[in-house]
Amino acid sequence: IMATFVEINALRKVIRGLAVDDKDTVDRHGNEDEEVGAKYLSKAFGGTWLRTSYNTRRGVHQLGGTPFRKNHAGIGYTYDLDRDAFIPPKPFPSWILNEETCIYGPPIAYPDDGKFYEWDEDTGSWVEDIT
Repeated sequence: IMATFVEINALRKVIRGLAVDDKDTVDRHGNEDEEVGAKYLSKAFGGTWLRTSYNTRRGVHQLGGTPFRKNHAGIGYTYDLDRDAFIPPKPFPSWILNEETCIYGPPIAYPDDGKFYEWDEDTGSWVEDIT
């Protein structure tokens, strides 16, 4: 079994991720400990490391467990220390961060008419995709 960690830079941006064998994340009592894994990676590769969870998205653990840092981190995500959350890059300047999910969303809801739309930042609206 593996644990997933990401390295963050001084701006708290995720710059890479690695899977670590669980044996490298347990303390001397056999308990899983994020700090042990982070120290292991820092010693091996330098940098600052944080654990992330493949099973956490939008503040929900997909397998029914406890959500971990709101979202599985990817390269380019930012670690928000105050929220203890990984936040993806903002896709458009007008989009707003949802405080519960730590995911950006449009200022206008996606139309619910069965058609496909794309966000148009210039008009601040959804435009039907006719392709």
